[in-house]
Amino acid sequence: MLGERIRKFRKQKKMTLEALAGKELTKGMLSLIENNKAKPSMESLSYIAQQLEVEVSDLLGALSSEELRVILEKAEKIYNSDLNKVKERSKRLIELIEPYVDKLSQGYEAARLLEIYSYSLYNEKRQGWQELSDLAAMMYDQMNISVNRAGIAVFRTLDKFNKHDYEKALEIFLHERSLIEENHAYIDPLTRLELDYHEAVLYYAVGDTKAATEIMESALHFSKEKQIFYRVDELYRLAAAHAMMLRNERQKDYYLEKLKLYSEFADNLFSLQFYKLIRIMSLIDEKREYKKAIEEIDQLFSDGEKINFYDPWFNLEKGKALYYLERYEEALLYLDVVVIPPEIHHPFDLSIFYVVDAFKALCYHELGNKNDAVTAIKRAVHHFETLPDTPFKEMVLKANEKIGSQR
Repeated sequence: MLGERIRKFRKQKKMTLEALAGKELTKGMLSLIENNKAKPSMESLSYIAQQLEVEVSDLLGALSSEELRVILEKAEKIYNSDLNKVKERSKRLIELIEPYVDKLSQGYEAARLLEIYSYSLYNEKRQGWQELSDLAAMMYDQMNISVNRAGIAVFRTLDKFNKHDYEKALEIFLHERSLIEENHAYIDPLTRLELDYHEAVLYYAVGDTKAATEIMESALHFSKEKQIFYRVDELYRLAAAHAMMLRNERQKDYYLEKLKLYSEFADNLFSLQFYKLIRIMSLIDEKREYKKAIEEIDQLFSDGEKINFYDPWFNLEKGKALYYLERYEEALLYLDVVVIPPEIHHPFDLSIFYVVDAFKALCYHELGNKNDAVTAIKRAVHHFETLPDTPFKEMVLKANEKIGSQR
């Protein structure tokens, strides 16, 4: 405790109570402090530290900046390791940081360790993550470090977003953003774009197209003005996907072309493959050029630079194209391997994936497997119950009518 630490430093310095008390404190008061019967004010504590030639943090039992940096370096290395092993990372981080939690009281390193520790507790479904997250947020507010404070805001939002409670996620995000703007005199451009991007995502998720579009266009204008193209590709992808949902061909093509130009300029293979995916979807859903779509998918699968992340999407599209070509057994081979990536939670992405059961049902129906067809279409309809109206939802409901009327 504080008293014992003061006594320890005093004896190390071979100082008497009178010498340490000096002109600012009495021997009696200092004795009470050393015996933990009185608490010194910050002014008195600073005076005692000065007399002992140590830092106040040393008296409080806080870790030194050097110790904190070493621990944080270890934590960051674990935190940024294999993203597919979240549970394993969280356990290792808890073991590393937990012994020091009570000593994390000030400075960037302490705040960041509390932030990472709170995320790890959340991932392990342990209590107390919210309180530690609040403490880290308060420390970032005091230091005016907006980028980390925004990271906490986004994490808190994702807690509800990943549970598909989009309204609550938006409510939390707007509250968090208002606190950041209230407490931070300066928000750096990258952080503003990060906040704008997530706000647009959430507005689209709840179906508020007007607000989402305004935020997105404001972010794109700000990005161009500042010559900072952070999150630009994500905004273009979001806008193109939304236009596709509205069947707005002109707007979809406009944003896809923007995305293609940006992707080629930035050599961004991830966004370029998204562009190719939407083009393939258009060949199938709009132009009905099924063989051409299959050719493009097969070309992508043979491409050495293909990103495996998009495999589920391309397998789904190939299954759809084969269904339309009446190659039902082949279609099922591709539809059966479609697994929704665990990080997918936005209604746009879920709508695209949830049609897989409808196409399976249609294939089963054509092959005369009525029971499996009914089971699959019921599953598809159930998935879409809480999602907004989209061309994909419309397709599922039509498939349900077709299968239902011929049972």
